[in-house]
Amino acid sequence: MLGKREPDVYGDLDFESYFHSIEQEFTGCELSSFQSNIEGEIISDLQKMGSIADGIILNAGAYTHTSIGIGDAISGIETPVIEVHISNIYGREDYRHHSFLSGKCLGLITGLGLDVYRLAVLHFMNSNP
Repeated sequence: MLGKREPDVYGDLDFESYFHSIEQEFTGCELSSFQSNIEGEIISDLQKMGSIADGIILNAGAYTHTSIGIGDAISGIETPVIEVHISNIYGREDYRHHSFLSGKCLGLITGLGLDVYRLAVLHFMNSNP
């Protein structure tokens, strides 16, 4: 729903357009994306990518604050995961201040708009030259 839902919080650019710009910027690495509103599909994709990817960037949206299953999936893979959030989750509602994922992730980038994805890619590029 990026680009449509709460543009004052998340901006008006859709994810496909933004992802294309990231691909153009980081031509030295292979990037892929996966989106789903279904928790089990997210878990399955983490498990699949957890054995083949060098790094995973995960914006689990509201599942961040509710999904023990996604947290367990992160714990069960070897590939490092960076949790990202476009908005500053600590500047929002109290229930958004808790993440079932952060403690299982390599790191957390929050509140810097769409740039959170770019910064996570930069980290992985610099740690896996």
